[in-house]
Amino acid sequence: MQEAVPAEQTATVPAPRSESSPGGDSADPMENLAHITAQLPPIRRSSAGHRKVRVHRLRRGWLQTGSLVIIAFVAVIAAAVSVFCGVVAYRPLQNITSDPESGVTPWWPLLVYGPWTVASLSILRTALHQRRAWHSWLIVLMFSSVAMMLCVAQADRTFTGVAAAALPALACLACLQQLVRQITLTLAPRQSPPRPRRRP
Repeated sequence: MQEAVPAEQTATVPAPRSESSPGGDSADPMENLAHITAQLPPIRRSSAGHRKVRVHRLRRGWLQTGSLVIIAFVAVIAAAVSVFCGVVAYRPLQNITSDPESGVTPWWPLLVYGPWTVASLSILRTALHQRRAWHSWLIVLMFSSVAMMLCVAQADRTFTGVAAAALPALACLACLQQLVRQITLTLAPRQSPPRPRRRP
């Protein structure tokens, strides 16, 4: 009798209904999920994201190419203007020496434009490394002022004479500043490493 009672109780206990199956069918939940998934329409993968990425990369490539072409033109023009300004200011600086027979007169302008050229190259190098060179800019400004004052002292005391004597040094300085500006704009911004937080 005791063995028959548990058998009857287990026979009368209904099987658990699956919550995911409609109508209370006693099907496997995984089978119901697979059946529902099979009835869904296939997902269409839109290629709009890939197109946007391609357009963005193509646009960025054209901008980078145009920027490099412009900076190449700026570098060539700045070099040509600097050489022409040096040629124009060479003769007034030669006339400063009192003894033309000493042999120092042809090389005397190098005392002005030599440090100017070295400091200019130092500025360009620091611009490529995305750093600042205030001491080089001070040297360039100082020797540009010296060249300007010496050329103005040798010029005629008229407005056109003073302007023509001061213009070469100003033109060289302006071309150098614009070239450095173009280099810093072309290069990507440098990301500084995060500073460690100080513990209180």
